[in-house]
Amino acid sequence: MPTPTLLQFVFGAYVVVVSIFLISENRAPKSSFAWMLLFIILPGLGLVIYLFVGRGYKAFVRKFQVKEQDAPAQIHGLLQDVRDQHDAALTRLNAENPTTARVATLVHSNANSRITTSNQITVLQDATQTYPALIAAMKQATSSIHLSYYIWNGDAFGDRLLAVLTKKVSQGVAVRILYDSVGSFPGLGWRYLLKARAAGIEIRPFSALWRIHTISYRNHRKIAVIDGITGFTGGLNIGDEHLDPPTGFARWRDTHIQLTGSVVWSLQSVFLIDWANATDEILDLGPLFPAVTQNDNAANLPIQICLSGPDTEYAAIRQLYFELIVSAKTQVLIQSPFFILDETLAEALKLKARSGVDVQVMISPKGPGQFLPYWAANTYAIEVARAGVKVHHYTSGFLHAKTVCVDGEVSSIGSANWDIRSFSINYELTAVIYDKHVAQQLVVAFHNDLADCVAFDVTQYKRRGRLLRFRDSLARLASPLL
Repeated sequence: MPTPTLLQFVFGAYVVVVSIFLISENRAPKSSFAWMLLFIILPGLGLVIYLFVGRGYKAFVRKFQVKEQDAPAQIHGLLQDVRDQHDAALTRLNAENPTTARVATLVHSNANSRITTSNQITVLQDATQTYPALIAAMKQATSSIHLSYYIWNGDAFGDRLLAVLTKKVSQGVAVRILYDSVGSFPGLGWRYLLKARAAGIEIRPFSALWRIHTISYRNHRKIAVIDGITGFTGGLNIGDEHLDPPTGFARWRDTHIQLTGSVVWSLQSVFLIDWANATDEILDLGPLFPAVTQNDNAANLPIQICLSGPDTEYAAIRQLYFELIVSAKTQVLIQSPFFILDETLAEALKLKARSGVDVQVMISPKGPGQFLPYWAANTYAIEVARAGVKVHHYTSGFLHAKTVCVDGEVSSIGSANWDIRSFSINYELTAVIYDKHVAQQLVVAFHNDLADCVAFDVTQYKRRGRLLRFRDSLARLASPLL
């Protein structure tokens, strides 16, 4: 058989096999055709790209399945307490605001997350507030410190934390750290790891770099749980750059929260599941879930922890954001460093703006070490701005907060950016807070930040050279990877 004919036969067989595979996945038609085209145009590279970012939750569900039967008997009572709290809180929310209750029901359905009560929360703006609070809580630890961060740098602040944690280990406190291999590379060197492990700190990667087939699926969550009593989550990682911004940025603007109450059980559970998936170690759960003291002042502060990742059937955080937008009656305030949307979220933002809702989005026009996401964001910004969404560029520094506030009643603070990667590829976490007081704090912070913003102007953007606008459009093609 002549060589060209053999090659044609092999290529034809390849096209048939990948087509059958993609059709059998029952993706959206446009997605199936796009992947099929990529496989045909770039046979080898297309397959590599698919292995990195194209696989759905079915490829992960077996490995990352939660095994509730591993929980010891003493936890079942706590789980029943959470179920009781959820039912009572949902009934109350439904009586006060059925729209809010639907948000809570959605989060419960998609992320298997119950509403917790008897909570207290402190909104922390920037590392100057967050880091001192985190260190103070660590110094008070008596039994365990659990930390999980996308970025952990072995710089001056990383060394400072290492000294605190080393001392706590010497006092008998169990310290466990999860870091993301990609996010922490190259800032977390082997010398730092060796020093931490020599001190008795258990520090492990969520997924090692050598696992090439999962290298694009990153753990972007930020979690700290001290003694099972105090928790932290939000947008901040561990590193000097949050205190001393990179060159070209006046400040690093971020939002984090400190939590006590039943919601800490949820954060603890997330950490323990991630720890088990990363290390195959099932810890003794009993000491890690101390009883929560009921607090009358906190009894009406409902909070849910919403998770999403490539191992889940439903894009829980993306659907949360969608429901928050479409449920808005008067106002939607969004802060995110990135702004890369899928069609559904873009349509939701345009719909609410066109219907008279005050929709405002605050994003970063540039960031340290990256440019493609910000170029691509321009194309989405002009798209929603034409429909009446007010888009603001934060120019006083780097905006890294990931917050949503709707109608001054419901808010979300967490790790998920407004981009396709956060919605479908990364492991993310956000706290959904059903409290007007907390929401009002975010409203005030948003309006304070407006003083450091420049409005995105559609007319001005159209006046930019065609080459620059084409550059942005070209960057948009890489949206699923950014």
